[in-house]
Amino acid sequence: MRKLSLCILLFAATTLTAQAPSAPSGLTAAAKPDNASASVSASIALPAPTRTGGMSLNEALATRRSIRSYSGQPITMDEISQLLWSGQGITTDKGQRTAPSAHAQYFLRLYVARPEGFFEYIPATHSLKLLSAKDIRAALSTQDVVKNAPIVFLIAGEYERAAKITQREVSQRLVNLEAGHAAQNMLLQATALRLGAVSVGGVDAKQTAQAAALPADIGAIYLIPVGHPKP
Repeated sequence: MRKLSLCILLFAATTLTAQAPSAPSGLTAAAKPDNASASVSASIALPAPTRTGGMSLNEALATRRSIRSYSGQPITMDEISQLLWSGQGITTDKGQRTAPSAHAQYFLRLYVARPEGFFEYIPATHSLKLLSAKDIRAALSTQDVVKNAPIVFLIAGEYERAAKITQREVSQRLVNLEAGHAAQNMLLQATALRLGAVSVGGVDAKQTAQAAALPADIGAIYLIPVGHPKP
């Protein structure tokens, strides 16, 4: 009787273990969000970016084009890491970044929409913070290129913080200029990686902010869909 009871307990434990849900790629099970709408303190350590070699700047400038059609080939974590680093990566011990910013204030927030969820890039640790387990790509914009891209980057700005430093009209211009610097970096990096990308500026900022659940003091500026060019 004892042997039979022990067998039943072992079978039950094995069944529960096999049915336990898995976490999104790159996350531990403990970091998996309880629901898709909650903000979760889960993080993904990104591969170290490559800082030397690769396509020359002149070649990237000469070959960059707006690419709107992508194959189904997924974007790797190494490619995601390089793209994020090119946009807002830290390059010195002083915290200076790849894209210039007025008075080195760095007013931008960089986000990533993937099939696995929606993430914020954390430059200080070169990592991704999971904000939602939902795939929100189709909700970010009505444009097909955004809906169909394997991955979409969202550049947003801290307009309210900028307004506290200088006049509002000037501060808005500074934030938008900074977004342009970061976007161009990412577009050139995508070219260097033999990826296709396009900057989507004609977005409904309210729709994008709502889909991304951005804080009230953060404004959506740019969407950058990225993928492997369709042959």
